[in-house]
Amino acid sequence: MAPFILLVLVSLLLVPTSSYVQQTKEGFISGVISDKGLDFAKDILIEQGIASIVQLQLPEIEKSVQVPFIGNAKVILSEITIKDIQVNSSSVVSGQSGIFLVVSGATADLAMKWRYSCSSWLIPIGISDSGNATVKVKGMQVGLTVDLRNEEGTLKLILLDYGCYVGDLSIKLEGGASWLYQVLVDAFQGNIASAVEDGISDKVSEGIGKLDTLLQSLPKQISVDNFAELNVSFVGNPVLSSTSIAIAINGLFTERNVVLVPQRYRKRLPVSSACGGLPKMIKVSIHENVFRSASLVYFREGSMQMIIDELPNQAILNTAEWRFIVPQLYKKYPNDDMQLNISASSAPVILVDYQDIRASVLVDITIDVLEAGEVIPVACISVDISASCSVDIIRNKINGRLKLEEFSAYLKWSKIGKLHISLIQSLISTALKTVVIPYLNLELKKGLALPTIDGFAFQNANILYLPPWIAVCTDVSYLEDYYLTQHSAHVS
Repeated sequence: MAPFILLVLVSLLLVPTSSYVQQTKEGFISGVISDKGLDFAKDILIEQGIASIVQLQLPEIEKSVQVPFIGNAKVILSEITIKDIQVNSSSVVSGQSGIFLVVSGATADLAMKWRYSCSSWLIPIGISDSGNATVKVKGMQVGLTVDLRNEEGTLKLILLDYGCYVGDLSIKLEGGASWLYQVLVDAFQGNIASAVEDGISDKVSEGIGKLDTLLQSLPKQISVDNFAELNVSFVGNPVLSSTSIAIAINGLFTERNVVLVPQRYRKRLPVSSACGGLPKMIKVSIHENVFRSASLVYFREGSMQMIIDELPNQAILNTAEWRFIVPQLYKKYPNDDMQLNISASSAPVILVDYQDIRASVLVDITIDVLEAGEVIPVACISVDISASCSVDIIRNKINGRLKLEEFSAYLKWSKIGKLHISLIQSLISTALKTVVIPYLNLELKKGLALPTIDGFAFQNANILYLPPWIAVCTDVSYLEDYYLTQHSAHVS
């Protein structure tokens, strides 16, 4: 039962989802990337984009030019390599037409080799030379427009438009004849600019293709344990506004091996992107139906059960302690040990309140007598329990604390005659307060670390109760150690 409670408290945070503002009827886990989050994502994408472009080798350029007093010269530029890119400014804007990312005022440093050969009637034996050169590209702009679409529960990233423009470039020769510089400027400047524009544009297209492949590979179901799976198929099309990007997933627990059927989504439930005035990058919201679906699955699988055979006051679990309260029990089973078999008789009902999560569950407590190695059920008491659970994030871990609010009990059946429930409620209270609740709180206190996904970790996260939703508002950080480890692995 304790693993179930831990699981439903953190179910969403193990799902690699990112956003949502308006949510379809079947989308019970949602998230929103704010403009702050978009800026962070933009900077990471630009950084990784630059890393993929640096050391890019552009195609060889060859031209024949007529040089006064020299004749026809065949000039070849080879090993044209982008060595460095510096970004002056960048911006990202989202809207109904898509997501627009623009890099402007960028500079690039190129290195290349040159060689030429020429001959004429004045120089019948011909001449040739070779050397190195560097190129400084200025005023470069790179832009792209993408859109996100839902295709049968997966996200597709569509590249709508993209391009690169070079404003100006300067060439510096190392060696070479004086006429060669003017030839490179006059005849090759446009070709070099075009090669840079085409090379960077191709890398943009290639990068978006890889991101799309990654999105397409995301699973629609995640196996939680031997009993349950989480439906993480995307619901509806992402909602793009001027301040956020929003996506929803189904988010409900199902039994293992349930086949998902694509559905059409109509009704939209409003979900606020606000984080209580906190400027956070991401807001992830979980509808109380997620918890309810989990409770239903684990109830059906029979995993909501526990046996208590130890108490702080162990004497309570012996019939001798009950000889005056339930004399017929002691008379039939003198001085025998007992155990309490607790199992849910219906799925817990879970509600998100303004300060915590409320749960009510009907359980059967069967009193078993242990006699000569045999377990003998002698009575069953039905108990209606109401509890609350507060959730908090401490040092990047989700922690919970369960509190018993109230309970009521009635006799369900008895093999030892009529029992006075008022007399044995102390046993129930002791079991709940000293064993069941402390045991569950011990499990909840261990907490669960907020996940790190591909080197990205949640940072400065907060919990918000927004009935019927519970939300996690958080910033995101990129772990440099993770990046260095991954980079070293690729290099080796």
